[in-house]
Amino acid sequence: MRIGILSRSVRIYSTRRLKEAAETRGHTVRVLYPLNFSMHVEQDEPELYYRARRAPLCDAIIPRIGTSLTFFGCAVVRQLEQMGVFTVNTSHAISVSRDKLRSLQILSRHDIGLPPTAFARRREDILPSIERVGGAPVIIKLLEGTQGVGVILAENIKIAEAIIETLHGAKQNVLVQKFVAESKGRDIRAFVVGGRVIAAMRRTAVGQEFRSNVHRGAQATRVDLSEDYARTAVHAAQIMGLQVAGVDMLEGRDGPQIMEVNSSPGLEGIEGATGVDVADAIIAHIENQVAFPEVDLRQRLTLSAGYTVAEFPVMPGSSLAGRSLADSRLRERDIIVLSINRNGVLIPAPSGQRELKVGDMLLCYGKRIALASLIPPKEPPRRKRRTRKKPSRRAKTPSGT
Repeated sequence: MRIGILSRSVRIYSTRRLKEAAETRGHTVRVLYPLNFSMHVEQDEPELYYRARRAPLCDAIIPRIGTSLTFFGCAVVRQLEQMGVFTVNTSHAISVSRDKLRSLQILSRHDIGLPPTAFARRREDILPSIERVGGAPVIIKLLEGTQGVGVILAENIKIAEAIIETLHGAKQNVLVQKFVAESKGRDIRAFVVGGRVIAAMRRTAVGQEFRSNVHRGAQATRVDLSEDYARTAVHAAQIMGLQVAGVDMLEGRDGPQIMEVNSSPGLEGIEGATGVDVADAIIAHIENQVAFPEVDLRQRLTLSAGYTVAEFPVMPGSSLAGRSLADSRLRERDIIVLSINRNGVLIPAPSGQRELKVGDMLLCYGKRIALASLIPPKEPPRRKRRTRKKPSRRAKTPSGT
């Protein structure tokens, strides 16, 4: 197999390890600098050039695109996608993951832990935003920062206001995020490949540093994730559409809190801390995907008029609860159950003897009208009541003293 790695240099640890792992497995590898590409866009004939010549043919691409190259790098990946080349992470997933605000907005629609986050531009909105996330101390983040750059801890509201106003004055967009005190200087990086966590490490900052990035001297140790943390990491990567991802989580009192989902996670820290050959796992995943490419069911199966793919839960009181698939008579209604998600455990291609239980999430293909009768109506969104901190009352000083 011919594999291309989009990277600025083979001397970078992650790039070198991926190249070594691919060659060890018998593949031909080329490291290609994204800025050396040029594109030709024409109906039915998309072309890609590398250093003014037609780009080398590849069966698969591993994007290792730096933050500063996101726009052009994603354009190159998109062109390769148009040409039918398999890409480990798609251009859309990369661009979404690089936008901190957008990625948090997408994650917030799902049942997944997130630290409260605010975004504002007007000066008069800064103080209310800080109060809405729980008040000082708060974390202030640049939208496009990486490796801990542009992440600031503001100990009190006055400092937070000054920092945000200064950054706004420099035309920088910033997020204000709740400071998870119980996780100060510590986080977990879970490395997800192909829908499973293959390695995880806990990063602990040294000294007074609160940022736990390995590039800033943090100590990394191997950690065995609980089911809750592993499920959250995989779920976050799937929501973002990433097949290879580094999912950063804080250890909050209420469980895992997603900080970031990285589309180009480094390999040096995770391999050094865990001893897991992450590069080999990525290449093995590529081999499986190129041999059996994923099919977008929602695009392919909806081509049949009146048919669609839908996902819905088995609710209390449903006629499906307590019945086997064979007794549910779904097939008689032209509905095929593709999989059952039961408490985070996926049951693919369930047999007719499989019993359906309340809370099961069914992924089905079938007649739109028949499926519509099984999907529970959406409840209108409810606003959560926010508890405001009562202002502290100072003791009155007696007059005349």
